[in-house]
Amino acid sequence: MSDLGTFGVALVRADNPGPYSLSGTNTWIYGSDPAWVVDPGPLLPEHQEAVALEVEARGGAGGIAVTHSHADHVEGVEALVARLGGDVPVAHGSSIGPLEAMPLPGHSDDHAVFVAGRVAFTGDAVLGEGSVFVIGRLGEYLDGLRRLRALDLALLCPGHGPPVWDPAAKLDGYVAHRLERERRLVDALARGLRTEDELLDAAWPDAPPVLREAAAMSLRAHMEKLEAEGRVP
Repeated sequence: MSDLGTFGVALVRADNPGPYSLSGTNTWIYGSDPAWVVDPGPLLPEHQEAVALEVEARGGAGGIAVTHSHADHVEGVEALVARLGGDVPVAHGSSIGPLEAMPLPGHSDDHAVFVAGRVAFTGDAVLGEGSVFVIGRLGEYLDGLRRLRALDLALLCPGHGPPVWDPAAKLDGYVAHRLERERRLVDALARGLRTEDELLDAAWPDAPPVLREAAAMSLRAHMEKLEAEGRVP
């Protein structure tokens, strides 16, 4: 595996594992003199202290970037700002310092990805393992993945899971995964299936019970897209 340090990146993972957060929420630190934080993570004192120590070792904070407003990514913002001195600027989905924001709704309406050189901090738009649930605006989500794919990226730093060292393959896989779900859903509709449970069983048969509600949210996003395209029987 390549070295994060080659790209000026450090990872501090929160101790909040779970079915949605996988091994925990990732907080990323980029650059030095100053350093830039992406997603401070949950309000866990040990986590916030570890992030602050890494930032201080890199010469202090230039600012904090937030990919989206889910609690496990933003809960620790105020505590980290206070710990770092109280005057650190915070950007919610907008560009800051060397981090260029790219809107990428889907997992949430306010989601953005931050790009710095050949590195993209993808929040929950792209994970290090597995897929994400999408609550809506699926067409925009797919377009956003394709825009990312068109960049010359060498590293994806996701909100959960390990870093991704083959961005092109990961992004191609994410688009293909969504299109395969869509194909299964269209086939189920063509067979006359209509209830949410029937469609989930047909198009998301691999979703474990603990993630069935997340799969249902993605199903609704797919249905909105198909309805907008006039493809629902």
